[in-house]
Amino acid sequence: MSDVGVYFAVNGAVGEIYLDRPKALNALTLPMVDAIHHQMQAWENDPSVAVLTIEGTGDKAFCAGGDIRGLYDARKNNEPELLDAFYRREYLLNHYMAHYPKPCIALLDGIVMGGGVGVSVHGRYRVVTEKTMFAMPETGIGFFPDVGGGYFLPRCPGATGMYLGLTGARLGAADCLYTGIATHGCQSSDIARIKQTLVNADFGVKNDNQMSQVCEQVEQILKQYSHDHSPALMAEHQVEIDTVFGANTIVDVMEKLEASGSEFAIKTLKMIKTKSPMALAVTFKQIREGAKLDLAGDLKMEFRLSQRMVEKPDLFEGVRAVIVDKDHNPVWAQGDIGQVDPRDVDAFFAPLPDEQELTI
Repeated sequence: MSDVGVYFAVNGAVGEIYLDRPKALNALTLPMVDAIHHQMQAWENDPSVAVLTIEGTGDKAFCAGGDIRGLYDARKNNEPELLDAFYRREYLLNHYMAHYPKPCIALLDGIVMGGGVGVSVHGRYRVVTEKTMFAMPETGIGFFPDVGGGYFLPRCPGATGMYLGLTGARLGAADCLYTGIATHGCQSSDIARIKQTLVNADFGVKNDNQMSQVCEQVEQILKQYSHDHSPALMAEHQVEIDTVFGANTIVDVMEKLEASGSEFAIKTLKMIKTKSPMALAVTFKQIREGAKLDLAGDLKMEFRLSQRMVEKPDLFEGVRAVIVDKDHNPVWAQGDIGQVDPRDVDAFFAPLPDEQELTI
């Protein structure tokens, strides 16, 4: 156990990261973000470490997201510096992981949501099991799918990323593989064997010129334990998802769902109507804009969104309803999507003062 909520180990040539807040489903805190970043920097320059793994402790979750209760309390206690610091340093870690020179393997054996996606999806390898439950549920608490969601969601097949970002739909292993969110699948019971095989592997001299060789060895090991989790349910609905969620505006999306009448559309409409209308509108634009940006540009945009969102009532009403009072009955600032002013949506994306912008 670690007082910080994360601990580290080195076995063989493998640097191991353990998210260690199992009672909180390993939710990320700012000290955890800082500790991970610092340790990864140390291992980057350590030639004895060739490969990194990251996993959650306990039997339920890899990481269920950021510590939104802590952020709720920061807003309640008027601590804007914490709200700035958390998102700023979390997004910098996300970008660092995406450009890390050594292969990082996320072992996603359980719940993976929000901030947990941010410390896994940007790494080179993401391994899912029959226990994996992935979601970006932020619109349900009045927020948007951050941690690079604007970058990786529009790069999922067709309009599946828009569907996931707006609805917060939950995916199992097969759908994570289908969308490209995961790179490999295995059985949960094989996680320990994968780790031991990595520890036993001879990766040779660990310098930048040999990283491609190290990656080849890692891929052979992951292939050795590969498991087919099909069928992917998303594939069955791909045509309808593309038709509906490829629409030109969020209002068009809602109208297409209303008009469809299919079982899938009825279920999806019911789900999406529980979300914050403003968060839906912001998320729609975020994913459209993110499709045109690299990861650094997307994270800069998302930092702007985060700092505007924490000033608005919907995020804290959503956290109150889901986490604090748990009545699951949020009262959003707008009653439906038709009440959202596009000018208010655009204002979320406006540049911050230079000294407040995220610098990558």
